[in-house]
Amino acid sequence: MLQGYGSTILDGAWLTLLLALTSMAVAIFLGLLGAAFRLSPVRWLAALGDTYATVIRGIPDLVLILLIFYGGQDMVNRIAPMVGYDDYIDINPFVAGVFTMGFIFGAYLSETFRGAFMAIPKGQSEAGAAYGMSGMQVFFRILVPQMIRFAIPGFTNNWLVLTKATALISVVGLQDMMFKAKSAADATREPFTFYLAVAGLYLVLTSVSLLALRFLEKRYSVGTKAADL
Repeated sequence: MLQGYGSTILDGAWLTLLLALTSMAVAIFLGLLGAAFRLSPVRWLAALGDTYATVIRGIPDLVLILLIFYGGQDMVNRIAPMVGYDDYIDINPFVAGVFTMGFIFGAYLSETFRGAFMAIPKGQSEAGAAYGMSGMQVFFRILVPQMIRFAIPGFTNNWLVLTKATALISVVGLQDMMFKAKSAADATREPFTFYLAVAGLYLVLTSVSLLALRFLEKRYSVGTKAADL
């Protein structure tokens, strides 16, 4: 059916999954940092966090990918001679894809994490401080576990969108499964067959992810419904 291109597309699927997971790790870090900035009592930090979230969420992902990849590569090669490096620097598409997707979805996750932290009653942190906990202990032992429970639904949505958006990275030359499917479609002139196969692989990936994250959400919600009542 796939005329010998099946293993090639599966190799691309593995690269797609690796790209999604690594990008999400970057996005989680930037999302937590952005949420901390936006909740900060320091005005310029809060303004910086709000600007990051607003600007990035207001520009299409494809535009940002092209801007960061090509614009970033041009900037690096303009700066390099200034520090004594004269060779041309070619940025790896995978590395560029990871940081671009992480940068984009970090903005979305900053809103998810901010809302999750705000959903935690202030009395929780005050109680921790009253028991003699330090600020770091209150954050990691009291706030973060509860934040995760509130953030999982929003995180799930962002993960599904990020996973599908990885297909856009193929435009900068990353040989993910979308790139491999396009190459196979061009060679065989059967685009429907290969794009349908890729659609099926994305559906499998997102469906498995959805089941895993729903299980995680149930685990974090154990014992909370009765307490909420």
